[in-house]
Amino acid sequence: MASAASNDADILKRIKASFEPDYVPSDDEEYMSDKQLDYFRMLLIEWKRSIHSASTATLQSLQDGPIREPDLNDRASSETDWGIELRTRDRQRKLISKIDSALRRIDQGEYGYCEVTGDPIGLRRLIARPVATMTVEAQEAHERREKISRDD
Repeated sequence: MASAASNDADILKRIKASFEPDYVPSDDEEYMSDKQLDYFRMLLIEWKRSIHSASTATLQSLQDGPIREPDLNDRASSETDWGIELRTRDRQRKLISKIDSALRRIDQGEYGYCEVTGDPIGLRRLIARPVATMTVEAQEAHERREKISRDD
């Protein structure tokens, strides 16, 4: 884990040095050029780092000790807050696996293309959701199929 974090830090340092401060991928560039891939790699690595730092803070607060609220209502409220925090961390743990998968797709040259149709996902969608694996149309079709099978 420590070597992966230091490797990510080295990659981030290299990428940041190559960008002008306000760079954002645009449609004027070649789709998924090296510069755009570096931009998304940087975005994903920074997102992953922020999730790790937030989870470290959660772990620290959990290790600080059990809830010792004298009032039952206060204790119940604290336990509910902790439950919400733990569910949030679980969702973020799943998000980290999606981030890792997106980083692998960048390395394999598959990032930015729909896994269903092979069409470009689009820069605006990737900027909004860097872990996207499908075009908007393919995602909508997938969700419709999912809803129909759930209703059966």
